[in-house]
Amino acid sequence: MSPALHWSALITLATLALLFGCVAHVGLARIRYRVAAPTTIGPEPFNRAYRVQMNTLENALIFLPALWLAALYGSPRTAAALGAVWVVARTWYAVAYWRDPKSRGTPFVTAYAAWGALMLLAAWGLFTAWRG
Repeated sequence: MSPALHWSALITLATLALLFGCVAHVGLARIRYRVAAPTTIGPEPFNRAYRVQMNTLENALIFLPALWLAALYGSPRTAAALGAVWVVARTWYAVAYWRDPKSRGTPFVTAYAAWGALMLLAAWGLFTAWRG
């Protein structure tokens, strides 16, 4: 594996750590607010924790393929940099949402822009590879 791809692997691990943190936060919220599984609604703080977990999981599902396609067909370093922006923005999003859902807009847009840039980088790289 190219050493340049190690950065995308690191971003993937950071994404997994973020997901792990979100799961842990929901688990602690279940205990604190006495919300037994499989219930997915409860007091407002629990609902926010659960929505952060699900939103982050949903976004990771579309982010990770974009990261790796951009790294493989575009630029590994640019993909990793954009991936780092996504991880930081999604972490910011989680904390903002937990505290005050109205404050999640800027980190959401930042992560969305990074994801979009990754898709464009992947598409451009794949297009130029086909044109060969």
